[in-house]
Amino acid sequence: MSFGPGAPSGAASGARSGRFVSPAADDPCPCDSGERFDGCCDPLLRGTPAPTAERLMRSRYTAFVVGDDRYLAATWHPGTRPDDLELDPVQRWTGLQVLDVEAGTEGDTRGVVEFRAGWRHGADRGVLHERSRFVRQSGRWWYLDGRLDPQ
Repeated sequence: MSFGPGAPSGAASGARSGRFVSPAADDPCPCDSGERFDGCCDPLLRGTPAPTAERLMRSRYTAFVVGDDRYLAATWHPGTRPDDLELDPVQRWTGLQVLDVEAGTEGDTRGVVEFRAGWRHGADRGVLHERSRFVRQSGRWWYLDGRLDPQ
């Protein structure tokens, strides 16, 4: 999940004041899984490997929401990761909808997750629609790249 080309000038969620969101343990997870943050993306952001491509994609979305650029870099495949990743604290991610998942389970080596992510940046609003590709190497899932779909 790149969140770069499809969104204006930045890539992260922030409150209106320009600060990143900091969910409490018992808050709903920002990835819209329906789970609590402490039982969903928080363990992954703290170092637990994602068991599936979808879980990695959801945790990367959450990393954009909370401004965790280290996690984004650490989960982006070294062969496709940009040299620089700058998150915009004014960018606010407003919701995630997973549309399709192809493979990407614990026994697979490749997976695809299609999603829509709503965003707001000042008065501008939009939806990023991406098909993200993931690869499993060295016993863990990596974000490889994504194809943006026009709205």
